[in-house]
Amino acid sequence: MLTPVILSGGAGTRLWPLSRELYPKQLLPLTGERTMLQQTAARLEGLGASAAVVVCNEAHRFLVAEQLRQINIEPRAIVLEPFGRNTAPAIALAAHAALKATKAGANVGEPVLLVLPADHVIRDVPAFHKAIRAALAAAEQGQLVTFGIVPGTPETGYGYIQRGSATGAVHQIARFVEKPTAERAREFVKSGDHYWNSGMFMFRARRYLQELERFAPQIAKACQAAFLGAKSDLDFTRIDAETFEQCPADSIDYAVMEKTSEAVVVPLDAGWSDVGSWAALHEASEADGHGNVTHGDVISEDSQGCYLYSGSRLVSVVGLKDHVVVETKDAVLVAPRDRVQDVKKLVYRLKEQGRYEHSLHREVFRPWGSYDSIENGPRFQVKRLDVKPGASLSLQMHHHRAEHWIVVSGTARITRGEEVFLLEENQSTYIPIGVKHRIENPGKIPLHIIEVQSGSYFGEDDIVRLEDRYGRQGTTT
Repeated sequence: MLTPVILSGGAGTRLWPLSRELYPKQLLPLTGERTMLQQTAARLEGLGASAAVVVCNEAHRFLVAEQLRQINIEPRAIVLEPFGRNTAPAIALAAHAALKATKAGANVGEPVLLVLPADHVIRDVPAFHKAIRAALAAAEQGQLVTFGIVPGTPETGYGYIQRGSATGAVHQIARFVEKPTAERAREFVKSGDHYWNSGMFMFRARRYLQELERFAPQIAKACQAAFLGAKSDLDFTRIDAETFEQCPADSIDYAVMEKTSEAVVVPLDAGWSDVGSWAALHEASEADGHGNVTHGDVISEDSQGCYLYSGSRLVSVVGLKDHVVVETKDAVLVAPRDRVQDVKKLVYRLKEQGRYEHSLHREVFRPWGSYDSIENGPRFQVKRLDVKPGASLSLQMHHHRAEHWIVVSGTARITRGEEVFLLEENQSTYIPIGVKHRIENPGKIPLHIIEVQSGSYFGEDDIVRLEDRYGRQGTTT
């Protein structure tokens, strides 16, 4: 039984300011209308695979679940990592989840895991499916398959795999090579027997766990114990955080693939990109006659080879060549295309300075909808709340701020102290400091509210959650 495993971790810092710690690139629609996570899940159609196991950061859980729901995909499990420990532990958790689900089914064999990062672009889906089918027999026989990308250019940002002897489309692995210099990368491409290391794999679940126990026993032991201590939380599998915290961090390449004698590689030539930088996204997107890729409200004059992104307002450029300009509601990035690898240095500086822009957008998504902080000043803040039909904010109170709510559109059911009442369009109410309150959307259309906060402090840690249908009591997220 082929069981996809979608790894939806990582922060994608090189794609700042679009990608941020709490809203990373795999959850963004970078190369089409669907997000990268949705594209990854959707391209599995036609393989005859079972429902996927998704591994994601705990902070992204509601976004991941909602994005899959939007495309009518119900995962086999969504496993939450309380902290990132790289790919070897993440895949081990997925293997345990897949095996647990298999035990619950009747007459179902051991799952063969197809491990896919959620942030890859693959243009040629039929070629992708062909490579998967070619790898399946080897995986079923106990080999650990990785997919090697046929290189088009001498990239220095990827590791390489040198192929050995072949049995059909499956090659023995002669060696793994670290990220090379430009000269060595040119030699690799010219040789024709080196592939980019894609980070995609296929193997039987128990076979992977056996090799992990052999070569990285601490990881294997910690992951097994953490999964045995897992608890169900709504649609999520929440592993034991205290146990998982002791797990060493390592990639599957270092922990297993470079050590096992059972590793093989299947070539993949399917228009692949890991969209690891703005330059890579430019290459993966459709450009106009001047080599410019544009998104949103953009006007360019005498500019060539640029990536130009407008998120909320007009972006105008004149005389630029090979540059990246990205505008969001709260940040603007301008950089030469050949310097975009250094964007991560900006993110590090934002973290050092304690600024929120490294982790959050101005618009913040919650399981009930989203809020956008549209204005703030001394002793006031203005937000726009968008509440999904049937959704509800937590029953909560604040110690340091009062709130005024004005319904722009839709119908709101308001709890204010012991009162419960409806507000229609153009109606408003006031919530004094210290009074418990809640907003619900009982209607079938989105509810839009303008919230004016007044007081001495507006931080999200001034939220005392008394009840919450999403299991967030006692948290501020």
